Amino acid sequence: MAAIHPTAIVEPGAQLHPSVTVGPYTVIGPHVKVGAGTTIGAHCVIEGHTTIGADNRIFQFNSLGAVPQDKKYAGEPCELVIGDRNTIREFCTFNIGSPGDLGVTRVGNDNWIMAYVHLAHDCLVGNHTIFANNSQLAGHVVVGDWVILGGFTVVHQFVRLGAHSMTAMCSLLFADLPPFVMCQGQPAAARSMNYEGLRRRGFSPERIAGVKAMHKALYREDLTLERAQAQIAGLAESRPDTAPDVAMMVEFLRHASPQRGIVR
Repeated sequence: MAAIHPTAIVEPGAQLHPSVTVGPYTVIGPHVKVGAGTTIGAHCVIEGHTTIGADNRIFQFNSLGAVPQDKKYAGEPCELVIGDRNTIREFCTFNIGSPGDLGVTRVGNDNWIMAYVHLAHDCLVGNHTIFANNSQLAGHVVVGDWVILGGFTVVHQFVRLGAHSMTAMCSLLFADLPPFVMCQGQPAAARSMNYEGLRRRGFSPERIAGVKAMHKALYREDLTLERAQAQIAGLAESRPDTAPDVAMMVEFLRHASPQRGIVR
């Protein structure tokens, strides 16, 4: 049997692995599934069609799986899916998806999510991200792997953040943030590339040099986005070690919104 505190309420139909721990006064709804080794602190509410994977650590006072803050929502069985080995600190609010999109809000694996973080409906969060305190995502935001959000970062709906990007504290994002880019400001502007983060993740000097060349094309040569994209695509031939990074950047830029553009 799962270690459920006697004051917690686990409604019939909920599926908890026998190794799950549930703290005092927590409420778990009938459509919730929780995987092996996950610990859930006191005073949490986990509801809706929510699936939580293995070895997550969910601290006290979290609200997971509530209906989206969307006036069009009419009770459809949308989902919240959380992967494995995530840390979710106090007072976070993750909403389920909405029928106007994929119908699911999804969080990947090995993410470190600090206090008071909000994930609105239909957000897609990758793996190995860090969300500092009070990071706030509006609906339909896509966050790539290894992204770091500084405290009090606010992201407009439908914005995308590419892998390995980073925001400074109190950044306000109205446009897509390309991979590797560090930004700061209200609205956010590009400052540099996340070179130190790449070194810590084992990027070779050759790959980092390729990222520097992409930064130069995007931000230092006064090129249009189309010309910068073409110049970046050509780096794969002259710098073969950078081919996966170049492909990721080109693919990201290809899908940049004509209305929002990218952080410049």
